[in-house]
Amino acid sequence: MTMSISLLVASTPSRFTFTSPSSSSSKSSIYGLRFSLPNPIRFSASSSNSEITIKMSKKEEELKEIRGMTNEEINEQVIDLKGELFMLRLQRAARNEFVQSDFRRMRKRIARLLTIKRERELEEGINKRLSRKLDRQWRKSIVTRPPPSLVKLKEEEAAAEAKEST
Repeated sequence: MTMSISLLVASTPSRFTFTSPSSSSSKSSIYGLRFSLPNPIRFSASSSNSEITIKMSKKEEELKEIRGMTNEEINEQVIDLKGELFMLRLQRAARNEFVQSDFRRMRKRIARLLTIKRERELEEGINKRLSRKLDRQWRKSIVTRPPPSLVKLKEEEAAAEAKEST
């Protein structure tokens, strides 16, 4: 028994042929599944083409936004995100409610920021050794401050107390 299905993946026609495992075994089939693609394409079977396009466009928008920042703004945002990441770890340790996906999202954002920072250093001709030295100096110069979420929480509590007192 052979069944043929045609799919449209990234504007490229693809043909998948399903055969029964007991039928003739050809070298081009794997476990009874034969692929016939004009060009090799990698795609995820769990998500649709439109979801992939949306994710890619969000990432590109974020990279454009990061590239528009100055190095000082990138450094400030890295400090803020690391503070937020620390607060999430505290919430997890205290078994408070938190969003698990925030960990990955923040780590990825920090990595993107640091990658853009390193790309700029490479454009300036700063080698790896000097980059690490500058990074150590920058880390020593960081003044500890509460993360933005904690500052916002304290402001909300102060506003609530002010409403109660009046």
